[in-house]
Amino acid sequence: MKELKVTGLHKTYGEKTLFYDLNFMIHEKDRIGLIGINGTGKSSLLKIIAGIESGDGDLNPLDYAKDYRIAYLAQESNFDTNQTVLQAVFESDSLKVQVVKEYEQALQQLTIDGTSERAQKRFAKAEAAMNEQDAWQTDTNAKIILQKLGIHQLNEPIKNLSGGQQKRVGLAQVLIDEPDLLLLDEPTNHLDYDAITWLENYLKNYRGALLMVTHDRYFLDRVTNRIFELSNGELQEFSGNYENYLAAKAERERVNAEAEQKKKQLYKQELAWMRAGAKARTTKQQARINRFEDLKESMGQTKNEEQVAIEIATKRLGKKVIELKEANYAYENKVILNDFNLLVQARERIGITGENGAGKSTLLNLISGIIPLQSGILTIGETVRMAYYTQQSDVMDPNQRMINYLQEVAEMVKKNDGTQVSVTEMLERFLFPRQTHGTPIGKLSGGEKRRLFLLKLLMSQPNVLLLDEPTNDLDIATLTVLEDYLDTFPGAVLTVSHDRYFLDKVAEKLLIFKGNGIITSYFGSITDYLAENTIGDSPTSVTKKISEDPVTKPKDAVKKKLTYMEQKEWEAIEEEITKLEEKIATLTEEMNHQGADFTKLQELQKQISKSEALLEEKMQRWEYLSEFATD
Repeated sequence: MKELKVTGLHKTYGEKTLFYDLNFMIHEKDRIGLIGINGTGKSSLLKIIAGIESGDGDLNPLDYAKDYRIAYLAQESNFDTNQTVLQAVFESDSLKVQVVKEYEQALQQLTIDGTSERAQKRFAKAEAAMNEQDAWQTDTNAKIILQKLGIHQLNEPIKNLSGGQQKRVGLAQVLIDEPDLLLLDEPTNHLDYDAITWLENYLKNYRGALLMVTHDRYFLDRVTNRIFELSNGELQEFSGNYENYLAAKAERERVNAEAEQKKKQLYKQELAWMRAGAKARTTKQQARINRFEDLKESMGQTKNEEQVAIEIATKRLGKKVIELKEANYAYENKVILNDFNLLVQARERIGITGENGAGKSTLLNLISGIIPLQSGILTIGETVRMAYYTQQSDVMDPNQRMINYLQEVAEMVKKNDGTQVSVTEMLERFLFPRQTHGTPIGKLSGGEKRRLFLLKLLMSQPNVLLLDEPTNDLDIATLTVLEDYLDTFPGAVLTVSHDRYFLDKVAEKLLIFKGNGIITSYFGSITDYLAENTIGDSPTSVTKKISEDPVTKPKDAVKKKLTYMEQKEWEAIEEEITKLEEKIATLTEEMNHQGADFTKLQELQKQISKSEALLEEKMQRWEYLSEFATD
């Protein structure tokens, strides 16, 4: 069993200590979710394990076998933009992956010029290598991964792709590589619902280990079997998924609260004794005085997990909020709005979701006035005070200090109860310790800058909030409290998001963008909608552009029959499928007779899940082979 061990890992960033003396192990089949407030070092930890950054000190804190392979998906892709998609996704030191890469390149060359003797020889050699390395399954898996992620244009230059498309190419690259350890930083960003569901199942059945950072709590809950929490420079481990973590954390906070209450009672007793005029006449009394001083110093140090507390008053909102009448907008011959009508009322909660590139963010830009309608009427109520959390952060002076950045809005902030709090207090409530308030913005992490940007928006006391993909940048702790704040927010909220958990908590009505100006409404949760419908949000700008490309289905162009190895596989595969179906049926029947033996039930369920995953793989392989079989 392959494992990775981390011992005594330290990391500082400038004057800030990210973590100190971290010790943990990652075992084969571990599915670990790494969580923590922005700025605690989650991405830095992944980079250190990936070998991109190093910890402090001369000794190497990482220990793993020489043949242990690690693949890392960063939040932002860093490809050679002159590469093609094919070159990028098959960028690996794995022999099988390199054989597949050469085969696909030879296939493309032969497709372009089938009469070329040079191309024919190259293809024959590549096909022989595929047989020799038995790499056909790797090739099939690669094609499934590319298809599920909506990547079909293998000869498209990377420089022609958007940031979101490049992120999907990067995800395909690390999945195709099939390393011993997958390091994924926000893997669900830029994925549609179908792709997220597929990725959940893929990672649950992945043969190696997984360590990932993600804001998607449904994804985290369905994939993980361990949780690592980074907080105050320390790492705490929890067994089980995200739901198990929340239960364990709640119990820990209950115990801490009880301990703090007992400490307060003891402090009162000791304070009364001290005020009564304790004299250090004896060693015993002096020892008690010393204990009192220690107790006084420790008061309040036992804390539950810090949270972002949002208590900011909002301006009164009238009945008339936002209205669009027969609104039209298009660009680059792509229709976004087509005679679109929308009425937003006070306290309304609207979630905007659907196809990538269909115009969800454009709608918010139109409502906010950043871009004008081409025709139609936009009416904004006179009492509306709008705040727009965009995907691009506010322009921040890197030399400006955090406290000065917020003082541009106000020196004091009015709370819901009429009292006022200072900017310093607001920063502390947003998890910026007092000693950091003078920190230049340039020294903050990306997530900390986004949290600061959100605080500035809320301090402006808006009564209409426009949120564009807030879950792409904010940590889970901030999102949780933001969701609670929105629950009592007296104004209107319009949010663009693909985060199912966030939409379930925030949105009461959905606008589903289906592309070409088609927008449908749904009253209810995103979970209910997905149960009833398939959004079918394939990454359109990669997929649609290449629908006419002759390389889209290169196999069909030159592959006429099965190879010898494939013919052998074809002859046996139907019997293998039948046996798997029978095995699943037998295991299911056995589960029905286990009663309350939960241990046995859990073991049987694991066997069924494993068999079902293998069956799905065989069925996909059967479908591919059947195209060329000549029974």
